[in-house]
Amino acid sequence: MSNVKECRQSGGNSSEKAYRVSSIGTEELGHLEMIGAIVHQLTRNLSREQIMNSGFAPYYVDHTTGIYPTAASGFPWTAASMQSKGDPITDLHENLAAEQKARTTYDNILRMCDDPDVRDPIKFLRARELVHYQRFGEALRLTTDRLDVKNFYAFNPAFDK
Repeated sequence: MSNVKECRQSGGNSSEKAYRVSSIGTEELGHLEMIGAIVHQLTRNLSREQIMNSGFAPYYVDHTTGIYPTAASGFPWTAASMQSKGDPITDLHENLAAEQKARTTYDNILRMCDDPDVRDPIKFLRARELVHYQRFGEALRLTTDRLDVKNFYAFNPAFDK
């Protein structure tokens, strides 16, 4: 996710861009908490048979029903899954792509799930990803609008003047 420093380096109204980015980052941590709560609610009362028959056993062996962030493939979350180049334009495009990937994941969950206790918060999270996409798009526009050259993809506005 873009950081406050790079928003300031890209020119223009740094406090406006910094606020957008920091508020999205704070909200994303809340999304992790919501997903963790859903997983906890779905797994806290599983019987031995349900664990064995659901494909949940390998996870259970390592984590019981504790929340351990992984992709659906089982790959654990690490900071390596995030991209940051220190170039505001590049990083904002990465953020836009991340929001769309999250939306697609939520769409896929909604296609597979009929439990309203899961669907309702996932619908909320999906809607928030759309708002984040719009905010990152606005930050990209603000950044590129304030550059003083036409070909702004030829340099890093945080360093090249």
